[in-house]
Parts: sequence; C-alpha cells; structure tokens
Amino acid sequence: MGVLMSRRQTVEQVQKVSLAVSAFKDGLRERPSSKRKAEAWGGQRGPLEHVVQEVQEEEERPEAAGPSQAQREESRAHRAAWERLRDGRGVEPEEFDRARRFTPPAFVRPTRGLHDDEPLEIGLEQREQVASDEVCEICEVWTAESLFPCRVCTRVYHDGCLRRMGYLHSSSTVEVTETAHTETGWSCYCCDNLNLLLTEEEMYSLMETFQQCKIIPETCLTLDNFLHYKHVVHKRHVEKPMSEEQEEQAALQFSALDPDKKGHVEWSDFLSHESIVLLQRLRPQNSLLRLLTAKERERARATFLSLSPDGQGLVSESECRRAQRTWFRKHQKEAPSCNVSISHVGPMSESSPASSGSSKSQEKTLLAAEQEEPSRLVDWQTFLKENVLYILAARPNSAAIHLKPLA
Repeated sequence: MGVLMSRRQTVEQVQKVSLAVSAFKDGLRERPSSKRKAEAWGGQRGPLEHVVQEVQEEEERPEAAGPSQAQREESRAHRAAWERLRDGRGVEPEEFDRARRFTPPAFVRPTRGLHDDEPLEIGLEQREQVASDEVCEICEVWTAESLFPCRVCTRVYHDGCLRRMGYLHSSSTVEVTETAHTETGWSCYCCDNLNLLLTEEEMYSLMETFQQCKIIPETCLTLDNFLHYKHVVHKRHVEKPMSEEQEEQAALQFSALDPDKKGHVEWSDFLSHESIVLLQRLRPQNSLLRLLTAKERERARATFLSLSPDGQGLVSESECRRAQRTWFRKHQKEAPSCNVSISHVGPMSESSPASSGSSKSQEKTLLAAEQEEPSRLVDWQTFLKENVLYILAARPNSAAIHLKPLA
C-alpha cells in the first residue's frame, strides 16, 4: 500500500534533497588534493602499503631539486621493485610483453590461524596417496603427457602457458622438461618463491629491515654487502656485534648462496634465504609443520624409513644431520646416489658448495667426529621437526642452498 503525503510534507522532502545536493557540490569544490587525500586515508592502508609509500616519498624528495632523466627512471624502477616485493610477484622482466602474456593471478598473502602453534601429529605409518591435478593451473585444459607437475604441490602446467605468464624462459625450458617427470622434480612458480610463505605482518617486518639496511630490491649482493646486512640485522635483534664465528658462518652461507662462484648472490636467492630465516626466527616448529605439503611429508617419511630399516622408528642424530644436508642435493646422470635415499629428498647440485671438493672433505671430517661421539636417537616426530626448515628451504629450483645446515 502506498503512503499518501501532504503538500507540506512533499515540499519539506524536496528541500532536504536540495540541501543535500548543495552540500555535496560544496564538498567537491573544497575536496583536498590527491596527496592530502592519500594522507587522510593512510590509516586504512595495510602495513606493506605504508612501507611502499615511505619509499616513494623518500625517492620523490630529490625530484624537486631537478634530478636527471636517468635518476627519475632509476627512482621509478626502484619504486616498482618495492611494489613487486610487497605483492609477492618476484622479478618482472623489463621486456615483459603484456599484450602477449596472460594476466598473473592476484596473490593474497597467507594468514596465521588461531591454532597454528598447537602440536600437530603427522603419523609415520599414515601414508598419503597424492595425485597431481588433471588440468593446467593456468588455462584449465587437459592434455595428458604435456602437463608438467610441481614436485611440492599438486598443480600442473603447460610449458607454453608458463612462457605466456612470463614464468618460464627459453633457457630454462629444457631443464623443466627434463626434470619435471623425474624423481628430482621441478617446483612451480608458487612453490619456488619462499617469500610467498610470509604473512603480511612478516613481510612488513622484512621490508622494514631491507629499507633500514638500504637494500634495493631486485639487485645482487656482494660478500661485503651481505656481511654488512647481516651485521646490522644481528645488532638490531641481539643488541651486540657479531662474533668472528658468526661472521664466518655468514660467509659460509654467502658461499652456499653463490654455487657458481660468481662473486654475488642473486636477488631471488637472497630473498628466499631471508624469508626462511625470518620464518625460523618468528614461527614455532608446529606452525612450520603446517606449511609442508602432502608430497613433502611423503618424501620425509620415505627418507626416515630408509634410515631406519629395522622398523624400530628411531634414527641416530648423526643420520638426522646427514639428512638435512641431502635435502639440497640433486641427481646426477653420471653419478650414483649416496646411501641415503636421495630419490625421496630435495634437489641436489654437484656444483653447489655442499658437493665441492672442499665440502666433501669437511663432510668426511664431520662423519668421523659423529662416529667418535655417542649419538642420541631421534624418533619420527623429532626428525620431522628438526628437518622442516630444510625441507621448506629446498623448494626453490635454484642450485643455491638457502639455509645452510649447521656443521
């Protein structure tokens, strides 16, 4: 039923609408500039947006003094790099042809659950039958043998779709096709980037550290840069300088991140290393166990059972440490596997520091020391907790060792 309105009520309603329209027009004329508007809405942005905004404002300050064209282009490049770091998109090639590429999916950083830190029981005898997806993650089309599975998650891809996304280049196509269907396997672009494991708060902490240490995203780091960064971060958290032993460990980590001995660490390897170190510092082992995929849990079971053939469910601490080093090793066509079942563990590269001649001699020394000292026995749950960080750190396809095991 309709509502009858008197003439007086109608006039009052029209007057109210007129006043509202006039106020709206006045507001448009008096609207603040874009910069003031950004400041007004700054409180509603996430912490990562604040870091990017600070970097943008810092880079825009010298612009008033009349920087050169090259400086402006460099400033824009740095700003874009910070935005890609915030969004978890990784390195975007300069020759990225958007007209001929698929649009990358929007990435939403994970969040911590209320019960993430509670104990998590992963049974040793509870085997998991993991099957890869049937259709390409990008185009959602099934074409049987031409799909390449990820060795970490259940996603599968076409090599053509990966190229159109900008995640696969001609130089790495052969490597993907040769390893994707082997026991070594290949990590997809989601699993290859350890930075995608960080929550927004954790990423904010990492970006803040980069900014304070003057680290420019997507740039390589020399040994001096790496050690300076490690000194600053250590003093920031411990409030005292690094010892000589700690500096030596940092130098060994740099060598592990530079397997080809190029004298610098690639940005993607440095970012993955710092991401896994941050997870090690901020998250308990129970929370880290929840990051493992079914495929990773199965490889860990197979490795543990190969080290405990008698079925007692216990392995020595020395074997546990040896397993930590094998997560980063790959098959070699001309070289047989070592006594640990490498087919069930992470990637290995004979060119990596862990496989070099000097490292082999160090490993022999470690094995001799382990045989001399009585070793404690480790059960399945302890084995999994002590290896979880190295299992996660072995995800990237790079030959670099992103978390060097302690001697």
